[in-house]
Amino acid sequence: MIFGSFTIREVVFGRFRLDGGCMFGSVPRNLWAKRIQPDEENCIPLVARSLWITQGDRRILIDCGMGELWAEPQRRIFAIRNVPELDWGFTPNSVTDLILTHLHFDHAGGLVRRNPSGELEPMFPNARIHLQRAQWDQARNPTLKDRASYLPETVRFLATAPGLTLHEGDVKVLPGLHLHRVDGHTRGQQWVEIRGGAEPLFFPTDVVPTAHHVPLAYHLGYDLCAETLLREKEALLNRALREKAWVCFQHDAHTALARIGKSERGQFVAEPLGAG
Repeated sequence: MIFGSFTIREVVFGRFRLDGGCMFGSVPRNLWAKRIQPDEENCIPLVARSLWITQGDRRILIDCGMGELWAEPQRRIFAIRNVPELDWGFTPNSVTDLILTHLHFDHAGGLVRRNPSGELEPMFPNARIHLQRAQWDQARNPTLKDRASYLPETVRFLATAPGLTLHEGDVKVLPGLHLHRVDGHTRGQQWVEIRGGAEPLFFPTDVVPTAHHVPLAYHLGYDLCAETLLREKEALLNRALREKAWVCFQHDAHTALARIGKSERGQFVAEPLGAG
């Protein structure tokens, strides 16, 4: 899609699954299962969706999927099915800017790969990597709750990555492309705002991971601080409603894009592209 001076395209790096209870926190199964059917192991289908953005000579990727650094038992647990590099629609060497919303394995696992000799090498060798300093600190010193969310190979690579740029708080990467720091899901996460006209595009990442998570009470059990997350989520959704923003859901296996509306009961709802 053409969005002002930006050309934006969806990239799905792969599919995976996570436990439905973890994906909906304190919401009971008999409520969330009406929205999305779990499998026999109580897991729900998800995708690793990213955005490929071009403007002039800038080639910008938001997050990079789960990558290939997975042993077979973990592949089975998470049902990981990655899309081959040839089908991405761009080459890794062409990426000039990689925006990492945070460093959890389903967002930054594709940052490194193994070469034919088995050694680790950067997947995007020419990219400037945009990350919040607070998230970098969190990844190097995770809590017991989130330690398993970080791949050690990713953290080790970033420690010496020449293109790493650490931001502190909200920042404008380009005219019309802004990063906003949030801390409820993990410290130093950043969601992306793209303005190419009257109606912006929001990429809220794990603040609102799927269209099923638009209602305020539906949030991740993985969130480090639910109270903070809910404040940030309400502010983001109110802004999306007020500004008639398009919202791109990073993990929804079926709905990629929607606007935010309100139900008759005053609850936030997703209004998918083409609905009505």
